[in-house]
Amino acid sequence: MNKNFGFIGIGLIGGSIAKTLRKVYPDCTISAYNRGEDARIQAKADGTANVVTDKVDDTFKDCDYIFLCTPVEKNTEYLQVLKDIIKDDCIITDVGSVKGNIHKVVAELYMEDNFIGGHPMAGSEKTGYENSHNHMLENAFYAITPTEKSPADKVDEYKQIVTDMGAIPIIFTPEEHDHTVATISHLPHLIASSLVNLVKDNDSKEEYMKTLAAGGFKGITRIASSSADMWEQICMTNSEEISKMLEKYIESLSEVKDELDNHRAKEIHDMFVESKDYRDNIDNLSNSIILNHFTLFCDIVDESGAIATIATILATNGVNIRNIGIVHNREFEEGVLRITFHKQDDADKAYEQLVKHRYNVIKRYE
Repeated sequence: MNKNFGFIGIGLIGGSIAKTLRKVYPDCTISAYNRGEDARIQAKADGTANVVTDKVDDTFKDCDYIFLCTPVEKNTEYLQVLKDIIKDDCIITDVGSVKGNIHKVVAELYMEDNFIGGHPMAGSEKTGYENSHNHMLENAFYAITPTEKSPADKVDEYKQIVTDMGAIPIIFTPEEHDHTVATISHLPHLIASSLVNLVKDNDSKEEYMKTLAAGGFKGITRIASSSADMWEQICMTNSEEISKMLEKYIESLSEVKDELDNHRAKEIHDMFVESKDYRDNIDNLSNSIILNHFTLFCDIVDESGAIATIATILATNGVNIRNIGIVHNREFEEGVLRITFHKQDDADKAYEQLVKHRYNVIKRYE
């Protein structure tokens, strides 16, 4: 597909989409604006962008698609600038995790013919172009929210672009999208952050909680490491939907507290059973708002060459490793090597090979 793509912002998500488009459409033209100079220099130097600029100007007048990849409140400001620049059949899309506010601005600007909302359900707790990569979207759900006037052929083409990037397109209304992500993404971030602060505020002066925090605590609070600025804007632009679900969550916690206070063991047990059954049926192959972690924990002997031996086993069997390192807090009884993978296929293959070589291995897919 020999298209002309524009990017307003090339941080983690914008950079990853641009790199992916370069990979799947090597002959495409990519023009990129970014406020910071370092990302512009990197994008030009690594061949991702054909043109980089520090202004949103006529550089984008020939674009077929323009991706708005700045914070959600800034995206609406750039719409007003682009309105007088783009060609008649250009489609502007965004990657924001809230859709209602930008659709409202699009309608106010009479730009519904030129807009299709987008939200790649992928990411990382890391930020910036330097952490972007061309496989961020693999197997990730990609929400698409057309307007009532989005041309049908453009919606179909956009779906194909998303598919070609390795993601899974799903069509939503903006309202359906915002209600869904408020529940599965935005509220969990608030919960994770408040839980971390609960530990911080109630720890002893010896910091035993902080020292011993591992396993489950780290797993459910990992997303608390995400950008505070980004999540402040998300919460402020989707506050109504988040508040609705937060109220329901508070009610459910009150019920749990009451069951604990009155030692109603059956109700507590039933809660664990119900949540386990539902959680076990969530498709681990799909990506989330934070990149999925496919992790193996492998017991090793604390001796020279132990890690190199495992790395050799995996490399000779064509397994791609995302990261590898020692678990210093000793969640398990022996010395433990933590190996993470981008894809479940690689994690499954690694598990098979390591077990074959008589290593004790534990899977943890998040």
